[in-house]
Amino acid sequence: MPGDDDKARELFEEVERRAFLELPPDDDTESDDVDVIAALRAPAGTEVDAAELDLTLGGYVAKHTRPPAFAGSDAQPYTVDVDVESTGQQGARAYSAFLVFLRWAETGAGIMEHTESGDLAFGATEQEARARALELTLYEVKAELDAAIERKRKNLED
Repeated sequence: MPGDDDKARELFEEVERRAFLELPPDDDTESDDVDVIAALRAPAGTEVDAAELDLTLGGYVAKHTRPPAFAGSDAQPYTVDVDVESTGQQGARAYSAFLVFLRWAETGAGIMEHTESGDLAFGATEQEARARALELTLYEVKAELDAAIERKRKNLED
């Protein structure tokens, strides 16, 4: 619609203006450099509760009660879940866990397709294999997503 871009620009400019108005007064320091790491650290003596962190797939799901979403290397939106299947073996590798990535329509209105990782964790039971997969960090999950996208791309080229 004509005018939507104008409204969006006006909204952005208003948010930007308010952000500048809320900045603390300049204190005449010699450097304009910002120490980003220091700004993100907790104040000295503050203990960080590891239970509050959600850096693992399982931690994220437990804290947010939903699967994490990622933008894949193809710039498409994905969510992830863990699936488990029997390997046909006995003992510690009786079950394997892998990630299933659902690619959503850009509007979020529906699932367009899915892709999978390889086997990432094993266990003597389904629950054990799933629990081990849920220990993956979100960084590892994102890397698996991008690797799965690349494998799919190469398979389509062949």
